[in-house]
Amino acid sequence: MVEIPLPASFTRAVEQSWGPAGRRWLGVLPALAEQVAQDWELTLDGRLPLSMNWVTRARRADGTPAVLKMGVPEGGHLADEAAALGFFAGRGAVAVLARDDARGALLLEEARPGTPATALVPADDEAATAALISVIRRLHRPAPESINLPELAGRIASFEQHLDRFPGDDPLPRSLVERGAQVFAELCATATERVVLHGDLHHDNVLAADREPWLAIDPHGVVGDPGYEVGALLYNPDPQSPDDGVLDLLPARIEQLADGLGMPAERVIGWGFAQAVLSEVWTFEGSGKDHMRSLRVAHRLLPLLP
Repeated sequence: MVEIPLPASFTRAVEQSWGPAGRRWLGVLPALAEQVAQDWELTLDGRLPLSMNWVTRARRADGTPAVLKMGVPEGGHLADEAAALGFFAGRGAVAVLARDDARGALLLEEARPGTPATALVPADDEAATAALISVIRRLHRPAPESINLPELAGRIASFEQHLDRFPGDDPLPRSLVERGAQVFAELCATATERVVLHGDLHHDNVLAADREPWLAIDPHGVVGDPGYEVGALLYNPDPQSPDDGVLDLLPARIEQLADGLGMPAERVIGWGFAQAVLSEVWTFEGSGKDHMRSLRVAHRLLPLLP
């Protein structure tokens, strides 16, 4: 049996997100990982940091490195990730080497050396932003009607559910959530294109590689307006201090993203604001502990909205 140490933080996140299905999956994960490794002729080669999925380095039968990623197959997100990566086909993102949706397993290209764009911040934030712009330009292509990915506009439901659940100004100012929902809906309704989006593109999800200078990992996989991609870039990565860091970088990032992507600055600001609010809304769907970083960004961007 494959030995799989599962940190308490990981098991807690899985159980909070998927409940009984998550607990069942955690119980069978060691046997499932061993079966997948045998079927794909893999030697497991060192666990990677865990969040919502179990991830480990692996070596294929021919000696080439890879990454094995496994997640809850019942209502999990790996099928969307696999569909998005399959569409990207290695262009600006790691390639899919094998896929098994029934077992919630993905075998992925390993980006080497794998240094995240986070390492450039704040010393050379301009270079970090340029790296993410280059990845966005590689990833974005028109979405075929046949692609099986959720529509971006569907995420408006998270705002609505939050407003139904919390009628007052606790845990988030109601007016801020209402404005976030309004801006989100308006931007979706005025989409300039319908493209396949990474859906969670930020500095930790863009890694230095040898096949291309930078490759994206961990897409959510969603279809909609290309401007959505810039939102998470504005409130990441975590600053060293709650009072500076990312807030000080906002004006330069907005200008660079608008210029680099040929996008009006108003849409960069709008998507940054809407996503910063959405990030806080999602936080209260889960742990109930706000990030504050995205909330501060939302408050900073609010007066800049048209």
